[in-house]
Amino acid sequence: MRYLRSGPRRYQPQDADVTRGKTLGLRSGEIADRNIRVILEAIRRHGPLTRMELGKHSGLTGPGITNILRRLGDEGLVTSHRRKGAGGGATSTEFALRPEGAFSIGIRARQNRGEAVLVDLSGQVHDRVYFPLTQRSRVTSIQSAIEGMIGRHADLPIIGLGIGSNDWSAEEREQLDATSKLPRSYVESECTASLLAERTIGTPPLKGGLAMIIIDEDVQAGFLVRGVPYSGVHGRAGNIGDMRTGPDNVPLNTVVGFGALRKFLSGDEFSRLIDGQEPPSPLLAEWIREAASHLLDPIIAMAGFIAPSVIMIGGDLPRGVFDALIHQLSVERRDTSKRPFLTPWISPMKPASFSGGGVALGAALLPFLNTLLPPVSG
Repeated sequence: MRYLRSGPRRYQPQDADVTRGKTLGLRSGEIADRNIRVILEAIRRHGPLTRMELGKHSGLTGPGITNILRRLGDEGLVTSHRRKGAGGGATSTEFALRPEGAFSIGIRARQNRGEAVLVDLSGQVHDRVYFPLTQRSRVTSIQSAIEGMIGRHADLPIIGLGIGSNDWSAEEREQLDATSKLPRSYVESECTASLLAERTIGTPPLKGGLAMIIIDEDVQAGFLVRGVPYSGVHGRAGNIGDMRTGPDNVPLNTVVGFGALRKFLSGDEFSRLIDGQEPPSPLLAEWIREAASHLLDPIIAMAGFIAPSVIMIGGDLPRGVFDALIHQLSVERRDTSKRPFLTPWISPMKPASFSGGGVALGAALLPFLNTLLPPVSG
């Protein structure tokens, strides 16, 4: 019952009209595991809910729901109280998520910088730290950040660790798992972690899928199709940074990645930008125009072939920079002097909901998604 396992998954609507056919071929233990997760997800997303409302969302029977709620209550994951009926009528018991019932740590591991967050079961961030990284000492630095976070919150039930990284090696994972005080770590690519954050606690579930573009030292994309992250053959889907783009036919990374941005700004201006400030620089506006001119090509390809409901753009830059970039993309798509065709099919574009594209936040959700919540599906 892990959404991260390879292989195709059937489309499984979770919100209503759930059929028993979804449990065919599953062992009794797997069915019980799935039902517990579905109830917890319904409460997390739609709660507080009564038993009757939970039945409508899950398709489970009354006795089954009662047993699951008793177990979730014993584990400290849900709480209950009385709901007053309309007009002073009869009351009923409703069940709500208990966010403090479980916590998780998420790490974003880049080549030269890291981010760690501590989140509760609802996705609320309780602690966040940024720290420098070097390739040779990444595990040591990350372990230090984790131990510091555990020390500051020693009384909290921290159930696991998730890592969002595009180059986290098997050796690094083994080394971290061997020294960590937490259970085994779960690892996903940055874009997949970002998409999971949007899917689980950010943008409401969308029909038609979701695309995410992360701008950093390189430019990458991720796709959520029917709620399931799509990585392609050997995980190559989304490597858009190597595409040759724009009228001058140059690799996207060389004009949109942070290396290109540093050429437009001074070192101080770039540092302030990464720290969340927006230095008033005409050269930043020039980078935005140049980036939009080249970024439009992969966006046209995504919209034409995948047709997601929305294309989100995120990273470590301030929200205002992404707003300006998306506006410039709208200008570029109407400029037929560069591309002699209009592109009315382009999906709506918007900034990512969370800072850093939500990579660390999505990584922190991985232990929940692998142990408490149901597999991600549309």
